[in-house]
Amino acid sequence: MAAPAGPRPGWSRRAQYSLFFGFLAAIAGLIVGLIMLALSIVSPASYQSVRGAALDAASPVTTALSDVSATVSGLASGAGAYWDAADQNAALKAQNAALRRQILRANAVMLENRQLKGTLRLREERQEAVAAGRIVGSSFQSPRRFAILSVGTGDGVAVGMPVRAADGLVGRVIDAGANASRVLLVSDRANIVPARILRSGTPVISTGRGDGTVDIRPLEVGRNPFKRGDIIVTSGTGGLYPPLVPVARVIRLDDDGAIAIPLADPSEASFALVERPFEPAAGVDLPAER
Repeated sequence: MAAPAGPRPGWSRRAQYSLFFGFLAAIAGLIVGLIMLALSIVSPASYQSVRGAALDAASPVTTALSDVSATVSGLASGAGAYWDAADQNAALKAQNAALRRQILRANAVMLENRQLKGTLRLREERQEAVAAGRIVGSSFQSPRRFAILSVGTGDGVAVGMPVRAADGLVGRVIDAGANASRVLLVSDRANIVPARILRSGTPVISTGRGDGTVDIRPLEVGRNPFKRGDIIVTSGTGGLYPPLVPVARVIRLDDDGAIAIPLADPSEASFALVERPFEPAAGVDLPAER
C-alpha cells in the first residue's frame, strides 16, 4: 500500500498545532453558542443587547459588502443600458436612412409630376388626326424596331407621317399599304428625333439604340444637363413632329448624355394616331387628292 502524499500530523509540529487550534476554535464556538442559547432563555433582554452589539460590530462589514454589491449591480445595469442604447442608436440610424430614401423618392415623384403636368396640354392642343388604328404587331427580337398599324393609304396615311399614342410619340410611317402601314419606332437606330428636356428646355437629340431604349445627347458639348427622371419631349424642329409630344424618360446618365426609355410602349398600347406633319413642308409624301 502506498504511503500518503503528505506527512502525518504526528510527524509535523506545524500540523499538530493547526489541528490543536482547530479543535480549540470548534470548542470555543460550541461554548459561545451554548452561552448565547442559555442567555436567550434566561435573560432575553441581555440577549437582545448582545445581538445589538453583534450587529454594530458587523455593520461596517455588511455596509462594505452592500456597497460592493451595489457597485457591481450598477456596473451590470450600466453595461446593459449601454448596449441597449447602442442597439437603439443603430435602429434610429437605419430608420433615418430609410426616411431619407423615402424623401428622395417623394422628391423624384414630385419632380416627375411637375414635368408630366406640362404635357397635359398635348391632349388639349392635339391637331386633327389623319387616322386612328390598332397596333397589331411590333418587333422586339431584332435590332430594327417596327410596329404594324391597321390603317393605310386608304385611310389617308402617307409615308413620313408621325404616329403617337396616348403616352407619347411612337415613331413615323415608313411604309404604307392600302390597309396597313409600317411604323419606325423611336427606339430604332435609324430614327432621330429633335427634342428638348421638358424641365429646362435644353435642346437635345434622341436616337434609338435598337434595344428598346433611346440615346439622348445634348447639342451643347462639354456638360451633361440631364437628371434621372427627366422627361424628353419633341421640340418641333424640322417640322415633322409637333412640339411637346412626350418621347422618353431618362433612366441612366453616362459621360456626355443619358439613356432613356420611350414613354409609349407599342406592346402595351392598343391604338395609335397618325397625324399630319407639324409643318406641311416637312417632306412627307402626302397621298393625291381623290
